[in-house]
Amino acid sequence: MNLPNKLTVLRVILILPFVVFMLVPVWGDTLSMYAAAAIFIIASFTDLLDGKIARKYNLVTNFGKFMDPLADKLLVAAALICLTAGGRLNAWVSIIIISREFIISGFRLVASDNGIVIAASYWGKFKTTFQMVMIVMLILDFDNGLYQICAVIVTYIAVILTVISLIDYIIKNKDVLKEQK
Repeated sequence: MNLPNKLTVLRVILILPFVVFMLVPVWGDTLSMYAAAAIFIIASFTDLLDGKIARKYNLVTNFGKFMDPLADKLLVAAALICLTAGGRLNAWVSIIIISREFIISGFRLVASDNGIVIAASYWGKFKTTFQMVMIVMLILDFDNGLYQICAVIVTYIAVILTVISLIDYIIKNKDVLKEQK
């Protein structure tokens, strides 16, 4: 197993301790939230790192093509569910973000069956960046008025970018859903 794939597997493994620290105040509320934020940041960084290494050193594998986006979706979905369960995020935000991921995964599956590769778009990359920042801000949840306003703004930007990236994918790839002869 090459380094990018090991980083992807590490990201999946980190989901369990992340969820534990999010849902169980193992070290008390504050330290557990710092631990959860640190784990999430490390896991998110592995996403950036594995792709760069795979492309730079030509280490792209079928395992990586399958597991990397799945690991990302699992990490983000776990975070959104924990934040919703903890009352830090409205359920509708989680539903929109997770639904978009299912829709895009479905598009990619149909496209793959037809020999088409759907690459990530800039909208998708912006969306991911804002979702990651939003999640970290909501995990840390500092008791500061300005911080709380910024967290709300970042959350709305993440939701808007999620919807825009979904629309962008649908428009650019609408032919994927046409009946094949």
